[in-house]
Amino acid sequence: MRKIFFMLSAFVMLLLFAGCGGNASQEQGKEAGSKLVYASHDYTRINPAIDEHGEINLLLFNGLTMHDGKGQVVPGLAEKWSYDEGTNTYIFNLRENVKWHDGKPFTAKDVKFTIEAIMDEENESENAPNFEDVKEIKVVDDHTVAFVLKEPDVAFLDYMTMPVLPEHLLAGKNMQEDEFFRHPIGTGPYKLEKWEAGQAIIMVKNEDYFLGAPKIDQVVFKIVDDDNAEALQLESGELDMALLDPKNAKNFEGKAGFSCYDMLTADYRGIMFNFQNPYWQKNKDLIPAMCYAINRKAIVDMVLLGQGMAAYGPLQRNAYNNENVEHYDYNPQKTREMLEAAGCSLGANGFYQRDGQEIGFVISVKSGEQDRLDIAQAAAQQLREAGVNCSVEVPAKIDWDGQEAFLIGWGSPFDADDHTYKIFGTKKAANYSAYSNARVDEFLKKARQTKDGNERGKYYSLFQEELAKDPAYAFICYIDANYIAKDSIHGIAKDTVLGHHGVGIFWNIHEWTIAK
Repeated sequence: MRKIFFMLSAFVMLLLFAGCGGNASQEQGKEAGSKLVYASHDYTRINPAIDEHGEINLLLFNGLTMHDGKGQVVPGLAEKWSYDEGTNTYIFNLRENVKWHDGKPFTAKDVKFTIEAIMDEENESENAPNFEDVKEIKVVDDHTVAFVLKEPDVAFLDYMTMPVLPEHLLAGKNMQEDEFFRHPIGTGPYKLEKWEAGQAIIMVKNEDYFLGAPKIDQVVFKIVDDDNAEALQLESGELDMALLDPKNAKNFEGKAGFSCYDMLTADYRGIMFNFQNPYWQKNKDLIPAMCYAINRKAIVDMVLLGQGMAAYGPLQRNAYNNENVEHYDYNPQKTREMLEAAGCSLGANGFYQRDGQEIGFVISVKSGEQDRLDIAQAAAQQLREAGVNCSVEVPAKIDWDGQEAFLIGWGSPFDADDHTYKIFGTKKAANYSAYSNARVDEFLKKARQTKDGNERGKYYSLFQEELAKDPAYAFICYIDANYIAKDSIHGIAKDTVLGHHGVGIFWNIHEWTIAK
């Protein structure tokens, strides 16, 4: 009996050892795979058709076209295209054998479905103005799709970078609330493995990616909604990469084990005035005076630590920028003179009044973005010193219709139509200030229809002049993107000019590597 027990015990131990050995082998296999942990803001959904500037989109999805590291339009899901000027028709020839992450084939029907969903007013997409010139979308065959435009649109190829969504999973579904947008399926270099709400979005490489399987096996977007926490987690090794505010980024300069990427962006910050609010309907004429009260250079130097530049308009990183418009250079004395010329008088408390009402307003700031809060507080202090009672609040929820002002951010490094037409055009989807100026509308419309570069330049110059005369925003600064990454990460294109929120750094992530 004792011998039998010993043999049984040995057999059980052998099984346990084999089992442990198998698990250890699996764990080693997991560790052998490369992983990038990136600090991300939280997402309520991943819906590129409706929402803008989601940096995760570049990992999960593709458009018919793509932007390269220099911002030029290159082939994406479409391997080539042609344009017939006589009929304003673009014909796209799609790549064959491209598959969705669920294995289903990508076809021209998916393209038609996606753009028509964006154009549908019921879906309330802020991207809709990009496609308002589309008259008809024709599916010629599975790998050919034609877009017939009502009018010429020079920016159209840029806008075809729009991520395409799968018709077979979304046809007939609610484009705002469907569960797909918590479990997205794309054609991109990475596919969603798991979404841990409020914690992390975990993606694994797409072995069938049409540009070749990515070199990094897994990318984790770790949810960290505070700039200071991101810096601490980089320091502790919980993160491999993060976009930091300038103050936190400066602490990593020269630090062993890290690389600092101080990248130019087209990303500006400014005070957006809400013209739906009765205060501005009465006091809109005072905005130019207030613009002179802001010391932009001081904000760049003190808040951004020199990582940026003073802003006077939305196209300063664009070939069509007009540097000769009014810059509203710091001149608090001019602020006071203009306020007094408009019938304002200085009260005993040091703030101006008009018709018995104190001149002042509140700037709302989105929570979690330290640089925006610092910029808003600095600008508010400067306005108070010039006699405008300005304060800052961080509301639990942004009231787009009711707030007086917001510390806004926008900016695109691509075609000049992007982030101008839909932001400053009357009643366009991204015009959150309810700004309306007929001459601005006219110049932007003509600019998007004009192929000749010199002629386009003329219209964009006129647009910028009119916007400076009748400001929608008090432009403050452009912000450089301060990415910090472990120095084992290679392939980041440091000379790429990035967009709003520093989006664009992942344009070539399928080529990145992590040294062991």
